[in-house]
Order: sequence, then structure tokens, then C-alpha cells
Amino acid sequence: MTPRFALRAEVWIVLGLSLGQSGVYAAVSLIAKLTRGPLRDQTATLNASQNPREYLDLTYQILGIGFALVPVVLAIYLLALNPGNPRGVLGFAGDFDRLNPRNGAAWWRSLAEGAGLAALIGLPGLALYFTGRALGISVEVIPSALNEYWWTVPILILSAAQNAILEEVVVVGYLMTRLKQFAWSLPAVLLTSAALRGSYHLYQGFGAFVGNFVMGLIFGYWFHRTKRVLPLIVAHTILDVVAFVGYALLADKLSFL
Repeated sequence: MTPRFALRAEVWIVLGLSLGQSGVYAAVSLIAKLTRGPLRDQTATLNASQNPREYLDLTYQILGIGFALVPVVLAIYLLALNPGNPRGVLGFAGDFDRLNPRNGAAWWRSLAEGAGLAALIGLPGLALYFTGRALGISVEVIPSALNEYWWTVPILILSAAQNAILEEVVVVGYLMTRLKQFAWSLPAVLLTSAALRGSYHLYQGFGAFVGNFVMGLIFGYWFHRTKRVLPLIVAHTILDVVAFVGYALLADKLSFL
């Protein structure tokens, strides 16, 4: 087996075990919704209760979050074998140094970059969601349907962080690194990464695909220029925390949610 063939097989395996698999299921889910009726009349729930018994539900939530991160460990392990330095390839080494509070302003700059990216994506994304709902090309997204327990908000925060780590490490850091090793052009790398990101959001409708595709282009270009994935994780976590926790706390108070 040639090294390049082995790497191609590796990419298919990693994606097949993680977000590539999610993309296929999301496409099937969209087809099911389209054949059921208008998208505007349907819903998609992101964080659902797994059991009516409180602590069994908590156990299932924790297990789901933990096992969802296994592909991240796999991707980092494979990057450690080739090209051999995942901390350098993904930019973690420099970012962890910057996140050291002893480095003063550098710590705040790293977090500010993530917050800035979140604002860049979040506000237009919210407008796109409501536009998609108005046009009937997006379902109603319910960010949280968990029961109100003492652990609900912490679990939603952990779920947001899990989504961010999985997506940014696998779809941006790992996939883009491998595609560049295959000598793909930058536009092809960015379009592929962005299309994958959009694909596993298809269960939310066409508007979600477009929004996440654009987000993928922006995040992919950021990674190409900076070689740093941590600000993307920070940005994505902020976006999901605002959506998940905000909905859980405010849905009963704000009618438009």
C-alpha cells in the first residue's frame, strides 16, 4: 500500500466514523422531511432528553459527549504519525502558550479572536435562519429540549464545547491538513471542508446548509492563514452556548424563540 493511498483510506475511515457519517444521515433526514411535508412546518431538536429518569438522562448525556470526542482523539493520533506534530500542525502549542495567564495581554487576545469570529458568524447566521424560516426552506430548530435539572446548563455548555472541538479539529484542522498533503489547491480544500460542514446540518434544511457552508469557508481560510484551530473552537463554543443555553433560559419568555 502506497503512503498516499494509505492516507486517503485513513481520511475516509475518520470521516466515516464521525462527521462524514453524520452528513449522510443528515441528507437522508432532509429527504424524509421533504417527502413528509413543507419544511416550515417541521422541527429539528439538537439536545434532547435521553431518559425520563434524571440521573439516567445525565449518564446518557455524559456518555454521548464523551464518545463523540473519540474521533478527535483518533484524528490527533493519526496526525501524530503523519505529519508527526499535531500540536504544531493545529497550532495548539503556540495557543496554549498564549492562553497562559502569565503571558498577560496575549491570553486575552486569543480569546478575543474567538469572540470576534463568533460575532462575525453569529449575527448574520441568525438573520439567515429567520430568512430561511420565512422562505420555508428551513425547519424550526429547537436548540434544547432537556428537562430542567440542576445539570441542564452545564451539560449544554459541555455539548457546545464537544460540537466545537469535534467539528473544528476534524473538519478544519485534520481534513484540511490531509487534503493539502494530497496537493489539492486551496479553493478545492476550502470548498470540500465547507461542503462537509454544510452537509451534516442538512437535517435543519437548506438554509442551515448555506449558513454553515459560508461559516466553513471563513473558518477554513482563517486556519489556512494562521495554522491555528483553537480560536475556531472558542468561536464555535460561544455560538453554541448562546444558542443552547439562551434557548433553554429564554424560550418561555421570548415568543419568537
